[in-house]
Amino acid sequence: MADQSIAIGFSRKALDVDVVVTEWLSALLRWLHVIAAMAWIGSSFYFIHLDLSLRTRAGQPEGVKGEAWQVHGGGFYQMIKFLVAPARMPDELTWFKWEAYTTWLSGFALLVVVYYFNAELFLVDKSVLDLTAPQAAAIAFVSLAVAWLAYEALCRSPLGQHEIALSLIGYVFLVGVTYAFTHVFSGRGAFTQIGALIGTIMVANVFVVIIPYQKKTIACLIAGTPPDPKWGAAGKQRSVHNNYLTLPVVFLMLSNHYPLFFATRFNWLIVAIVLLIGPVIRHFFNSRHAGKGSPWWTWVVAAAGIVAIAWLSAAGPSGNKSSTLPETPKFAVVQEIVISRCSMCHASEPVWAGFTSPPKGVRLDDPAQIRLHAGLIDIYAVRSHAMPPGNITEITIKERQMLAAWITARAPRE
Repeated sequence: MADQSIAIGFSRKALDVDVVVTEWLSALLRWLHVIAAMAWIGSSFYFIHLDLSLRTRAGQPEGVKGEAWQVHGGGFYQMIKFLVAPARMPDELTWFKWEAYTTWLSGFALLVVVYYFNAELFLVDKSVLDLTAPQAAAIAFVSLAVAWLAYEALCRSPLGQHEIALSLIGYVFLVGVTYAFTHVFSGRGAFTQIGALIGTIMVANVFVVIIPYQKKTIACLIAGTPPDPKWGAAGKQRSVHNNYLTLPVVFLMLSNHYPLFFATRFNWLIVAIVLLIGPVIRHFFNSRHAGKGSPWWTWVVAAAGIVAIAWLSAAGPSGNKSSTLPETPKFAVVQEIVISRCSMCHASEPVWAGFTSPPKGVRLDDPAQIRLHAGLIDIYAVRSHAMPPGNITEITIKERQMLAAWITARAPRE
Protein backbone atom coordinates (compact mmCIF):
# COMPACT_ATOMS: atom_id res chain seq x y z
CA MET A 1 0.00 0.00 0.00
CA ALA A 2 2.86 2.34 0.87
CA ASP A 3 4.62 1.48 -2.39
CA GLN A 4 1.41 2.24 -4.28
CA SER A 5 1.12 5.64 -2.57
CA ILE A 6 4.74 6.43 -3.42
CA ALA A 7 4.13 5.46 -7.06
CA ILE A 8 1.05 7.66 -7.22
CA GLY A 9 3.04 10.50 -5.68
CA PHE A 10 5.81 10.18 -8.24
CA SER A 11 3.23 9.97 -11.03
CA ARG A 12 1.50 13.11 -9.81
CA LYS A 13 4.82 14.91 -9.51
CA ALA A 14 5.76 13.92 -13.06
CA LEU A 15 2.39 15.18 -14.30
CA ASP A 16 2.94 18.48 -12.47
CA VAL A 17 6.35 18.85 -14.13
CA ASP A 18 4.80 18.21 -17.56
CA VAL A 19 2.10 20.81 -16.89
CA VAL A 20 4.63 23.39 -15.72
CA VAL A 21 6.82 22.80 -18.77
CA THR A 22 3.81 23.09 -21.07
CA GLU A 23 2.64 26.29 -19.38
CA TRP A 24 6.07 27.88 -19.57
CA LEU A 25 6.50 26.80 -23.18
CA SER A 26 3.10 28.23 -24.04
CA ALA A 27 3.88 31.51 -22.28
CA LEU A 28 7.29 31.92 -23.93
CA LEU A 29 5.95 31.06 -27.38
CA ARG A 30 3.05 33.50 -26.95
CA TRP A 31 5.45 36.25 -25.86
CA LEU A 32 7.77 35.59 -28.82
CA HIS A 33 4.80 35.42 -31.19
CA VAL A 34 3.44 38.80 -30.07
CA ILE A 35 6.87 40.48 -30.23
CA ALA A 36 7.60 39.10 -33.71
CA ALA A 37 4.11 40.01 -34.93
CA MET A 38 4.57 43.59 -33.69
CA ALA A 39 7.85 43.83 -35.61
CA TRP A 40 6.35 42.33 -38.77
CA ILE A 41 3.19 44.43 -38.73
CA GLY A 42 5.19 47.56 -37.92
CA SER A 43 7.59 47.10 -40.82
CA SER A 44 4.73 46.15 -43.17
CA PHE A 45 2.69 49.24 -42.29
CA TYR A 46 5.75 51.43 -42.49
CA PHE A 47 6.83 50.31 -45.95
CA ILE A 48 3.30 50.48 -47.37
CA HIS A 49 3.10 54.03 -46.03
CA LEU A 50 6.54 54.85 -47.47
CA ASP A 51 5.69 53.39 -50.87
CA LEU A 52 2.43 55.33 -51.09
CA SER A 53 4.01 58.61 -49.95
CA LEU A 54 6.81 58.63 -52.54
CA ARG A 55 6.85 61.71 -54.77
CA THR A 56 8.63 62.35 -58.05
CA ARG A 57 10.95 65.37 -57.93
CA ALA A 58 13.27 67.08 -60.39
CA GLY A 59 16.85 65.87 -60.50
CA GLN A 60 16.23 62.37 -59.21
CA PRO A 61 18.75 59.69 -60.27
CA GLU A 62 17.86 57.42 -63.15
CA GLY A 63 15.66 54.51 -62.16
CA VAL A 64 14.24 56.23 -59.06
CA LYS A 65 10.46 55.92 -58.75
CA GLY A 66 10.19 58.60 -56.08
CA GLU A 67 11.47 59.92 -52.79
CA ALA A 68 10.11 60.91 -49.42
CA TRP A 69 11.53 63.07 -46.64
CA GLN A 70 10.83 62.02 -43.08
CA VAL A 71 11.77 63.25 -39.63
CA HIS A 72 12.12 61.03 -36.58
CA GLY A 73 14.16 60.95 -33.41
CA GLY A 74 15.71 64.36 -34.01
CA GLY A 75 16.99 63.56 -37.51
CA PHE A 76 15.90 63.90 -41.15
CA TYR A 77 15.77 60.96 -43.54
CA GLN A 78 15.69 61.02 -47.33
CA MET A 79 14.07 57.82 -48.57
CA ILE A 80 14.52 56.86 -52.25
CA LYS A 81 12.94 53.91 -54.03
CA PHE A 82 14.46 52.41 -57.17
CA LEU A 83 12.24 50.66 -59.68
CA VAL A 84 13.21 47.94 -60.52
CA ALA A 85 16.66 48.17 -58.89
CA PRO A 86 19.64 50.53 -58.63
CA ALA A 87 22.33 50.41 -61.29
CA ARG A 88 24.69 48.51 -59.01
CA MET A 89 24.52 46.39 -55.91
CA PRO A 90 24.88 48.49 -52.70
CA ASP A 91 27.59 47.59 -50.21
CA GLU A 92 25.09 46.93 -47.43
CA LEU A 93 21.52 45.73 -47.70
CA THR A 94 18.97 45.18 -44.91
CA TRP A 95 16.49 42.35 -45.38
CA PHE A 96 13.04 42.30 -43.81
CA LYS A 97 12.05 38.66 -43.54
CA TRP A 98 12.83 37.21 -40.12
CA GLU A 99 10.01 39.17 -38.50
CA ALA A 100 7.57 37.27 -40.72
CA TYR A 101 9.29 33.91 -40.34
CA THR A 102 9.55 34.20 -36.56
CA THR A 103 5.89 35.22 -36.30
CA TRP A 104 4.76 32.14 -38.20
CA LEU A 105 7.17 29.68 -36.58
CA SER A 106 6.29 30.80 -33.06
CA GLY A 107 2.59 30.94 -33.93
CA PHE A 108 2.58 27.46 -35.42
CA ALA A 109 4.48 26.08 -32.43
CA LEU A 110 1.91 27.72 -30.15
CA LEU A 111 -0.88 26.23 -32.26
CA VAL A 112 0.61 22.76 -31.82
CA VAL A 113 1.28 23.10 -28.07
CA VAL A 114 -2.07 24.66 -27.13
CA TYR A 115 -4.55 23.48 -29.76
CA TYR A 116 -3.26 20.32 -31.43
CA PHE A 117 -1.90 18.70 -28.24
CA ASN A 118 -5.10 19.67 -26.41
CA ALA A 119 -7.47 19.18 -29.31
CA GLU A 120 -10.12 17.50 -27.15
CA LEU A 121 -10.41 20.75 -25.16
CA PHE A 122 -9.86 23.53 -27.68
CA LEU A 123 -10.34 22.13 -31.17
CA VAL A 124 -13.02 19.44 -30.94
CA ASP A 125 -16.68 19.95 -30.17
CA LYS A 126 -18.51 16.65 -30.53
CA SER A 127 -21.84 18.45 -30.84
CA VAL A 128 -20.45 19.98 -34.05
CA LEU A 129 -18.61 16.92 -35.41
CA ASP A 130 -17.57 13.76 -33.61
CA LEU A 131 -13.80 13.78 -34.15
CA THR A 132 -10.92 12.27 -32.25
CA ALA A 133 -8.12 14.61 -31.22
CA PRO A 134 -5.67 13.21 -33.84
CA GLN A 135 -8.30 13.53 -36.57
CA ALA A 136 -9.01 17.17 -35.68
CA ALA A 137 -5.31 18.05 -35.55
CA ALA A 138 -4.68 16.34 -38.90
CA ILE A 139 -7.58 18.15 -40.59
CA ALA A 140 -6.41 21.46 -39.15
CA PHE A 141 -2.83 20.94 -40.33
CA VAL A 142 -3.75 19.78 -43.84
CA SER A 143 -6.19 22.66 -44.29
CA LEU A 144 -3.35 25.17 -43.91
CA ALA A 145 -1.45 23.67 -46.84
CA VAL A 146 -4.53 23.15 -49.03
CA ALA A 147 -5.81 26.69 -48.51
CA TRP A 148 -2.41 28.21 -49.30
CA LEU A 149 -2.12 26.15 -52.50
CA ALA A 150 -5.58 27.35 -53.55
CA TYR A 151 -4.64 30.98 -52.88
CA GLU A 152 -1.36 30.60 -54.74
CA ALA A 153 -3.15 29.08 -57.73
CA LEU A 154 -5.56 32.03 -57.84
CA CYS A 155 -2.73 34.58 -57.73
CA ARG A 156 -0.77 32.84 -60.49
CA SER A 157 -3.82 32.36 -62.71
CA PRO A 158 -5.01 35.01 -65.21
CA LEU A 159 -7.32 36.22 -62.44
CA GLY A 160 -4.23 37.43 -60.61
CA GLN A 161 -3.95 40.30 -63.11
CA HIS A 162 -7.31 41.71 -61.99
CA GLU A 163 -6.94 42.85 -58.39
CA ILE A 164 -10.57 43.71 -57.69
CA ALA A 165 -11.88 40.40 -59.03
CA LEU A 166 -9.10 38.53 -57.20
CA SER A 167 -9.96 40.32 -53.95
CA LEU A 168 -13.66 39.49 -54.24
CA ILE A 169 -13.02 35.82 -54.96
CA GLY A 170 -10.41 35.69 -52.19
CA TYR A 171 -12.93 37.17 -49.77
CA VAL A 172 -15.60 34.62 -50.71
CA PHE A 173 -12.99 31.87 -50.41
CA LEU A 174 -12.00 32.89 -46.86
CA VAL A 175 -15.61 33.26 -45.73
CA GLY A 176 -16.43 29.84 -47.20
CA VAL A 177 -13.48 28.24 -45.42
CA THR A 178 -14.54 29.89 -42.15
CA TYR A 179 -18.07 28.56 -42.53
CA ALA A 180 -16.66 25.07 -43.16
CA PHE A 181 -14.39 25.30 -40.09
CA THR A 182 -17.36 26.19 -37.85
CA HIS A 183 -18.97 22.91 -38.97
CA VAL A 184 -15.85 20.87 -38.22
CA PHE A 185 -14.22 22.40 -35.13
CA SER A 186 -15.37 24.12 -31.98
CA GLY A 187 -16.03 27.85 -32.31
CA ARG A 188 -12.74 28.68 -30.61
CA GLY A 189 -10.91 26.18 -32.81
CA ALA A 190 -12.54 27.52 -35.98
CA PHE A 191 -11.49 31.12 -35.22
CA THR A 192 -7.97 30.08 -34.33
CA GLN A 193 -7.69 27.92 -37.43
CA ILE A 194 -8.86 30.62 -39.87
CA GLY A 195 -6.43 33.03 -38.21
CA ALA A 196 -3.60 30.51 -38.62
CA LEU A 197 -4.65 29.94 -42.23
CA ILE A 198 -4.52 33.65 -43.11
CA GLY A 199 -1.21 33.99 -41.25
CA THR A 200 0.18 31.06 -43.25
CA ILE A 201 -0.84 32.72 -46.52
CA MET A 202 0.79 35.96 -45.42
CA VAL A 203 4.13 34.43 -44.43
CA ALA A 204 4.13 32.24 -47.55
CA ASN A 205 3.84 35.45 -49.58
CA VAL A 206 7.11 36.54 -48.00
CA PHE A 207 8.87 33.17 -48.13
CA VAL A 208 7.72 31.93 -51.55
CA VAL A 209 7.34 35.13 -53.59
CA ILE A 210 8.70 38.36 -52.12
CA ILE A 211 12.12 37.21 -50.84
CA PRO A 212 12.92 34.79 -53.72
CA TYR A 213 12.14 37.48 -56.30
CA GLN A 214 14.29 39.97 -54.40
CA LYS A 215 17.12 37.43 -54.46
CA LYS A 216 16.68 36.98 -58.21
CA THR A 217 16.89 40.75 -58.66
CA ILE A 218 20.12 40.88 -56.65
CA ALA A 219 21.59 38.01 -58.67
CA CYS A 220 20.88 39.99 -61.84
CA LEU A 221 22.57 43.09 -60.41
CA ILE A 222 25.67 41.08 -59.54
CA ALA A 223 25.69 39.48 -62.99
CA GLY A 224 25.18 42.84 -64.67
CA THR A 225 21.93 41.85 -66.36
CA PRO A 226 18.61 43.75 -66.10
CA PRO A 227 16.12 42.15 -63.64
CA ASP A 228 12.61 41.26 -64.74
CA PRO A 229 10.11 43.99 -63.70
CA LYS A 230 7.49 41.26 -63.12
CA TRP A 231 9.38 40.14 -60.03
CA GLY A 232 8.95 43.49 -58.31
CA ALA A 233 5.31 43.72 -59.38
CA ALA A 234 4.54 40.27 -57.96
CA GLY A 235 6.29 41.11 -54.69
CA LYS A 236 4.36 44.38 -54.43
CA GLN A 237 1.05 42.55 -55.05
CA ARG A 238 1.67 40.07 -52.23
CA SER A 239 2.85 42.85 -49.91
CA VAL A 240 -0.42 44.71 -50.49
CA HIS A 241 -2.40 41.53 -49.82
CA ASN A 242 -0.57 41.15 -46.51
CA ASN A 243 -1.27 44.77 -45.64
CA TYR A 244 -5.02 44.38 -46.09
CA LEU A 245 -5.14 41.06 -44.21
CA THR A 246 -3.28 42.33 -41.16
CA LEU A 247 -6.16 43.80 -39.16
CA PRO A 248 -8.44 40.77 -39.60
CA VAL A 249 -5.69 38.36 -38.54
CA VAL A 250 -4.94 40.44 -35.43
CA PHE A 251 -8.64 40.32 -34.53
CA LEU A 252 -8.65 36.55 -34.95
CA MET A 253 -5.54 36.24 -32.77
CA LEU A 254 -7.33 38.06 -29.95
CA SER A 255 -10.81 36.62 -30.46
CA ASN A 256 -10.23 33.40 -28.51
CA HIS A 257 -10.44 35.52 -25.34
CA TYR A 258 -13.95 36.68 -26.21
CA PRO A 259 -16.57 33.90 -26.33
CA LEU A 260 -19.32 36.22 -27.59
CA PHE A 261 -17.41 36.22 -30.88
CA PHE A 262 -16.40 32.60 -31.39
CA ALA A 263 -18.99 30.62 -29.41
CA THR A 264 -22.19 32.19 -30.71
CA ARG A 265 -24.69 31.30 -33.41
CA PHE A 266 -23.35 33.57 -36.16
CA ASN A 267 -19.61 33.22 -35.47
CA TRP A 268 -18.76 32.64 -39.14
CA LEU A 269 -20.67 35.78 -40.14
CA ILE A 270 -18.73 37.79 -37.56
CA VAL A 271 -15.51 36.68 -39.27
CA ALA A 272 -17.01 37.65 -42.65
CA ILE A 273 -17.66 41.18 -41.36
CA VAL A 274 -14.18 41.47 -39.85
CA LEU A 275 -12.66 40.36 -43.17
CA LEU A 276 -14.56 43.24 -44.75
CA ILE A 277 -14.04 46.12 -42.31
CA GLY A 278 -10.33 45.37 -41.70
CA PRO A 279 -9.34 46.16 -45.32
CA VAL A 280 -11.78 49.10 -45.35
CA ILE A 281 -9.94 50.67 -42.40
CA ARG A 282 -6.58 50.06 -44.08
CA HIS A 283 -7.95 51.72 -47.24
CA PHE A 284 -8.53 54.92 -45.27
CA PHE A 285 -4.91 55.13 -44.14
CA ASN A 286 -3.47 53.98 -47.47
CA SER A 287 -5.50 56.65 -49.28
CA ARG A 288 -4.19 59.36 -46.92
CA HIS A 289 -0.61 58.15 -47.29
CA ALA A 290 -0.93 58.28 -51.07
CA GLY A 291 -2.19 61.86 -50.94
CA LYS A 292 -5.57 60.87 -52.39
CA GLY A 293 -7.63 62.37 -49.62
CA SER A 294 -9.39 61.00 -46.58
CA PRO A 295 -12.28 58.66 -47.46
CA TRP A 296 -14.26 59.18 -44.27
CA TRP A 297 -16.98 56.85 -45.53
CA THR A 298 -14.70 53.98 -44.53
CA TRP A 299 -15.30 54.76 -40.85
CA VAL A 300 -19.06 54.72 -41.41
CA VAL A 301 -18.71 51.24 -42.93
CA ALA A 302 -16.42 50.13 -40.09
CA ALA A 303 -18.82 51.48 -37.44
CA ALA A 304 -21.77 49.75 -39.12
CA GLY A 305 -19.77 46.52 -39.17
CA ILE A 306 -18.96 46.79 -35.47
CA VAL A 307 -22.62 47.42 -34.63
CA ALA A 308 -23.54 44.39 -36.73
CA ILE A 309 -20.99 42.25 -34.87
CA ALA A 310 -22.35 43.41 -31.52
CA TRP A 311 -25.88 42.53 -32.61
CA LEU A 312 -24.84 39.13 -33.94
CA SER A 313 -22.89 38.32 -30.79
CA ALA A 314 -26.01 39.05 -28.74
CA ALA A 315 -28.07 36.59 -30.78
CA GLY A 316 -26.91 33.82 -28.51
CA PRO A 317 -25.37 30.41 -29.15
CA SER A 318 -26.54 27.83 -31.64
CA GLY A 319 -28.54 24.88 -30.37
CA ASN A 320 -31.00 26.78 -28.21
CA LYS A 321 -34.40 25.29 -28.98
CA SER A 322 -36.49 27.76 -27.00
CA SER A 323 -36.15 31.38 -25.98
CA THR A 324 -38.61 30.86 -23.11
CA LEU A 325 -36.80 30.49 -19.80
CA PRO A 326 -38.01 28.14 -17.06
CA GLU A 327 -39.02 29.39 -13.65
CA THR A 328 -36.17 30.68 -11.53
CA PRO A 329 -34.53 27.61 -9.99
CA LYS A 330 -33.43 27.26 -6.41
CA PHE A 331 -29.76 27.99 -5.85
CA ALA A 332 -29.22 24.36 -4.85
CA VAL A 333 -30.17 23.33 -8.40
CA VAL A 334 -27.80 25.91 -9.89
CA GLN A 335 -25.01 24.79 -7.59
CA GLU A 336 -25.47 21.17 -8.60
CA ILE A 337 -25.29 22.06 -12.31
CA VAL A 338 -22.18 24.20 -11.91
CA ILE A 339 -20.32 21.75 -9.68
CA SER A 340 -21.14 18.74 -11.86
CA ARG A 341 -20.36 20.47 -15.17
CA CYS A 342 -17.68 23.03 -14.33
CA SER A 343 -15.76 22.20 -11.17
CA MET A 344 -13.69 19.43 -12.75
CA CYS A 345 -11.41 22.27 -13.84
CA HIS A 346 -12.67 25.28 -11.89
CA ALA A 347 -11.86 24.03 -8.40
CA SER A 348 -9.16 24.67 -5.86
CA GLU A 349 -7.78 21.25 -6.81
CA PRO A 350 -8.89 20.44 -10.38
CA VAL A 351 -9.34 16.77 -11.25
CA TRP A 352 -9.03 17.23 -15.01
CA ALA A 353 -5.68 15.94 -16.25
CA GLY A 354 -3.26 18.72 -17.10
CA PHE A 355 -4.68 21.31 -14.69
CA THR A 356 -2.94 22.02 -11.39
CA SER A 357 -4.93 25.19 -10.68
CA PRO A 358 -8.30 26.54 -11.84
CA PRO A 359 -8.06 28.24 -15.28
CA LYS A 360 -7.64 32.01 -14.90
CA GLY A 361 -8.07 31.59 -11.16
CA VAL A 362 -11.84 31.09 -11.48
CA ARG A 363 -13.19 28.71 -8.85
CA LEU A 364 -16.74 27.38 -9.05
CA ASP A 365 -16.64 24.80 -6.28
CA ASP A 366 -18.51 26.60 -3.49
CA PRO A 367 -21.63 28.82 -3.26
CA ALA A 368 -19.76 32.07 -2.67
CA GLN A 369 -17.53 31.56 -5.72
CA ILE A 370 -20.47 30.59 -7.94
CA ARG A 371 -22.34 33.78 -7.02
CA LEU A 372 -19.18 35.87 -7.40
CA HIS A 373 -18.63 34.60 -10.95
CA ALA A 374 -22.27 34.69 -12.09
CA GLY A 375 -21.34 37.23 -14.77
CA LEU A 376 -18.66 34.97 -16.22
CA ILE A 377 -21.04 32.00 -16.14
CA ASP A 378 -23.50 34.14 -18.10
CA ILE A 379 -20.98 35.05 -20.81
CA TYR A 380 -19.21 31.70 -21.11
CA ALA A 381 -22.01 29.18 -20.57
CA VAL A 382 -25.30 30.98 -21.28
CA ARG A 383 -24.85 33.76 -23.82
CA SER A 384 -22.24 31.61 -25.53
CA HIS A 385 -21.36 27.93 -25.37
CA ALA A 386 -17.64 28.47 -24.87
CA MET A 387 -17.70 26.50 -21.63
CA PRO A 388 -17.25 23.71 -20.97
CA PRO A 389 -14.75 23.60 -23.85
CA GLY A 390 -15.96 21.20 -26.49
CA ASN A 391 -18.80 20.48 -24.03
CA ILE A 392 -16.60 17.79 -22.51
CA THR A 393 -18.87 17.48 -19.46
CA GLU A 394 -21.99 17.27 -21.67
CA ILE A 395 -23.98 20.08 -20.13
CA THR A 396 -27.48 20.09 -21.61
CA ILE A 397 -29.47 22.93 -23.16
CA LYS A 398 -32.00 22.59 -20.37
CA GLU A 399 -29.26 23.08 -17.78
CA ARG A 400 -27.96 26.15 -19.58
CA GLN A 401 -31.49 27.57 -19.58
CA MET A 402 -31.73 26.93 -15.84
CA LEU A 403 -28.54 28.95 -15.39
CA ALA A 404 -29.96 31.67 -17.64
CA ALA A 405 -33.15 31.87 -15.57
CA TRP A 406 -31.13 32.16 -12.34
CA ILE A 407 -28.89 34.89 -13.78
CA THR A 408 -31.88 36.78 -15.25
CA ALA A 409 -33.37 36.81 -11.76
CA ARG A 410 -30.12 38.49 -10.58
CA ALA A 411 -28.58 35.36 -9.12
CA PRO A 412 -30.71 34.94 -5.98
CA ARG A 413 -29.12 33.27 -2.97
CA GLU A 414 -31.98 30.84 -2.45
